[in-house]
Amino acid sequence: MAPPAKSCRNSFSAEKQGETLRAIDTGRRLRQHGESVSSLSLSSKQNPDLVLANPAAGGGIACEALPHLQKFAVENRWEVEFRGTESSAEFAQIAREEAERGRERIFALGGDGTVQLLLNAVAGSPQVSIGVLPAGGGNDFASAIGLPNDAVRAAEIVLLHGRASCLDAAHVRTADGTERLYLGGGGVGLDAEAARYASGAFRKIRGRSRYLLSAVRALWGFQPLNVRVSLDDSAQGVIEAKALLLGVLNTPSYGAGLRLAPEANVQDGKLNLVILQHLPPLEIVRVLARAAASGEVRTRYLRRYAIARVRLETDRECVFHGDGEIIGRTPVEVSVVPNAVRVWHPARDKA
Repeated sequence: MAPPAKSCRNSFSAEKQGETLRAIDTGRRLRQHGESVSSLSLSSKQNPDLVLANPAAGGGIACEALPHLQKFAVENRWEVEFRGTESSAEFAQIAREEAERGRERIFALGGDGTVQLLLNAVAGSPQVSIGVLPAGGGNDFASAIGLPNDAVRAAEIVLLHGRASCLDAAHVRTADGTERLYLGGGGVGLDAEAARYASGAFRKIRGRSRYLLSAVRALWGFQPLNVRVSLDDSAQGVIEAKALLLGVLNTPSYGAGLRLAPEANVQDGKLNLVILQHLPPLEIVRVLARAAASGEVRTRYLRRYAIARVRLETDRECVFHGDGEIIGRTPVEVSVVPNAVRVWHPARDKA
């Protein structure tokens, strides 16, 4: 049965990082998984599931969800262990150690940044499949694989009606050699600056408003970037532009539903490059208003490309974020890793 989790305390979390986070699994080989796995069975007493909680995720959403998940586990005889963490480093260390001991399924209770921590910690353990219990400020990856924005409901769907499939990830290498995987969206420019505020001053605000307010704040005094983008497709070659942001997405949205790359698919072996060019002030107002209302980002200043690899260079040193977490500085190289990890999702959906 489910033992009690550690009490929810204000902890330093993946969503709170304000400085470069070096890959905890430095030197680990990125392994690929080629097959899909279907299963309706639950975990066993010999090897129970593990739920790793980031209590600070989503401005406290994860902390609120934890007792409901424990109740669900008892009622459904889910063989699972709940563990809380005090920091992002502790979260990753526990996940890595448990994977090395043979744990087969680990769930992240938190947001996109928490899922990123789990992904990188278990990247060298091919027997591990991961699950997502959405409890963050954005939950864009969970949305992309068809999970509801509710941790208990997501657990029910995955455990009773779920399957595991191999999904792609993005691999980024920054100027200082930091390497990291992420599952959702990353980029440089206005969104990376907004990520600082979303994980700082506005971290307790929930939902899309957190990211839109962060973007508005980041706009104050922000100067567009002169960028040079080297694409993997020689026919497309090199793109030079004056841009507000450059995004490299594996999922259709980031920032709690901002659909920058509506055609993105986590199983197509491609990433989506998005370039938002410098906008006139009135166009910025129009784009933000539409994004606030519907999550759609539509403007003639937006360009999209399907890519497998890209190098981003900027005229000044800028930070790159992945799933809202600051990873490192430009120039950066981003590439797709097909079939990078097995992830549990609703069986009726194409992950």
